Amino acid sequence: MSKPFASSTDLTEKKETLEVLDKGVYALTAEGDPNVGAIEGEDFLVCIEARATPAAAGDWLKKLRVHTDKPIKYLILTHYHAVRVLGASAFGAETIITSSVTKKLIEERGKEDWDSEFGRMPRLFKEPEGIPGLTRPNITFDDHMTIELGGNYGILDLQFCGRGHTAGDIAVYHDRSKTLFAGDLVEAQAALYTGDAFHMDWSEGTLDKVKSFRAEKLVGGRGAVAIGVDACDAAIEQTRGFLNGMIDNVGAVHKRGGTLKEAFEATHKALAPKFGHWPIFEHCLPFNVQRLWDEFDGIDWPRIWTMERDREVWAQLQD
Repeated sequence: MSKPFASSTDLTEKKETLEVLDKGVYALTAEGDPNVGAIEGEDFLVCIEARATPAAAGDWLKKLRVHTDKPIKYLILTHYHAVRVLGASAFGAETIITSSVTKKLIEERGKEDWDSEFGRMPRLFKEPEGIPGLTRPNITFDDHMTIELGGNYGILDLQFCGRGHTAGDIAVYHDRSKTLFAGDLVEAQAALYTGDAFHMDWSEGTLDKVKSFRAEKLVGGRGAVAIGVDACDAAIEQTRGFLNGMIDNVGAVHKRGGTLKEAFEATHKALAPKFGHWPIFEHCLPFNVQRLWDEFDGIDWPRIWTMERDREVWAQLQD
């Protein structure tokens, strides 16, 4: 019998935890659901990630407003995926920031990704009718950007660290608190989604760049906040281990002329003992293996996921 499609039957609400990581530095985690955060400036707020709908974003903002009533000046989106960006209108931010590549991806595949992710993870889309349309940035950058927070609040350093989870992921580092918001470039005990990834780049130079921040607090895309340099390094290396496990197993089957199904089964067998109990492991792995197989086939730029393609790959691999 086929497994239920992606996370379509995961309807259990997750416990949300708002953590104050330092003065004016906030993270909201939710048992493996997408993480969000915020950092105070002297007289404004910077929010990081937007959730899937304005209603879902509003739930996060209610919790944040218990701690600060400063106006939201900047909304930073680490990449283009729908569950990270479509709630942006709830923030009322005067400036939405992404990398220049992320802006390109929104135009190229934003609508298809919206439809795909809604089908895969419907629970995250609270009151989807409230989404006004695609979220588009009004400031972009290629490699590096800084935001002066004013007073003694420090500086935010926004960096493109290399191709990874997508072609345009950025990390956000707060120098004063040594906090890194890594987006989906790092997951802390949550499975990776790599369906739009560049596995080899990500597992090598990109994660090396992320590690070079030497963060003391790391907020990944999903999972618990890592506290302490050792824990931050461990989260990064867990991420690298997941990627390398995929590369080794898919690569071996591809090299010997095997099939995509065989590559999926070998990768599942190898990764499940360590990672199988992590959130969204079963959901992600078919899409991950298909994308990595494409890379071994020489397809550099990820193919666009549609609802139809999602179902075809799922039926082929998760039956």
